Amino acid sequence: MTAPVKSSPLGLTVLVLLHHRPLHPYGIQQLLKQWGKEQVVNVGQRAGLYRTIERLQSGGLIAVRHTERDQQYPERTVYEVTEAGRATTREWLEQMLAVPKAEFPVFPAALSSVLLLAPDEVAPILEQRLARITARRTALERQTADAPAGLPRITLIENEYLLTVLGAEERWLRGVVDDLHNGSLTWSRELLAAFDETSGPGADTAERS
Repeated sequence: MTAPVKSSPLGLTVLVLLHHRPLHPYGIQQLLKQWGKEQVVNVGQRAGLYRTIERLQSGGLIAVRHTERDQQYPERTVYEVTEAGRATTREWLEQMLAVPKAEFPVFPAALSSVLLLAPDEVAPILEQRLARITARRTALERQTADAPAGLPRITLIENEYLLTVLGAEERWLRGVVDDLHNGSLTWSRELLAAFDETSGPGADTAERS
């Protein structure tokens, strides 16, 4: 019995594109870029796309439609979505939309360890991030504004979400950087050590003794 295929953003996107029409891997990659899906799906490496296609095929969610032969290009295998793939696409889509997933992005993990640096070291580092977030938001706004007139809102709904998230992070970063510069957000080894002494393990016992 074939093991169920684990859901993934790239896997879902490949299945959705194959609902549109049968495609070979290069065609999938081109359509991903044409539809702007690289904003929300990691398609930076072609190897990842090929591994995803292999998993979907092994799980019976897609199948080979035919093989294209052309003198100008290497042989290309064209895939189509199966009935099992159509059912799985809907299941994955509903699950991803309805259920928040416990994700562990790198930025909050780094923030949790930022006390290893001094406040005057952190400020310029976060200013670098702020500049990149601002540039990304500006580029995404430009891309959204350049979309064809009359395009239904639903076709750019992921851009709308990303702009909201980027805008929120941008505002938060500006506030934190300002607080670092004006001294309202600060720390030191001595301050942290004193906190450990008063609230760390054993502090309550020491107070009672």
